[in-house]
Amino acid sequence: MKPQKFFYLTFTTVIAVVLYTKTGKAQSTTRNNPQNPWHFDVGVETAAPTGDISYSSHFALGGSARLQYDLSDRVALTLTSGYTNYFGRKYTAGPFLYDTKSYGLIPVKAGIKFFIIPQFYVSGEAGIGFGTRNIINPDGPANKWLILSPGIGYAPKKSGIDIGLRYENYSGSEASSFGIVALRIAYKF
Repeated sequence: MKPQKFFYLTFTTVIAVVLYTKTGKAQSTTRNNPQNPWHFDVGVETAAPTGDISYSSHFALGGSARLQYDLSDRVALTLTSGYTNYFGRKYTAGPFLYDTKSYGLIPVKAGIKFFIIPQFYVSGEAGIGFGTRNIINPDGPANKWLILSPGIGYAPKKSGIDIGLRYENYSGSEASSFGIVALRIAYKF
């Protein structure tokens, strides 16, 4: 899917969710605590790279922190950042052997969670990823990527866990686009 189509699909979905929740009952306050709609969680992420970066990395591992604001029992806004390391590997292409270096990425994303039933949610995030170096040209400036990320998850009200599965697409830098399929396990404070 082209990044433009993916962006329009994500944008349309977010607008539909917001409109749907605005027409719902206004009595509900927040998911966990009517006096404090703010939540913070810290998570560990493991990911399988897809696209062009999968030649140079088969595994990614990272950590993230997320600030969440509950608009209602069904909708929450999120702000997420962290660090993901794409572990380098050796691979062959034709007669050549390549030994790639690890690559780091710092994402900064804003998003929305929509709880379809009390414990399960669908989410969408958009933001920017700051690379720790340039993938293509070692002497060039570090890469920057547009990030678009749909996901699903499980976050019970009374539990301190949030488990999410998402696909993240990175595009817009001088190198071709790539993505990850990521699993995030977080503890909520």
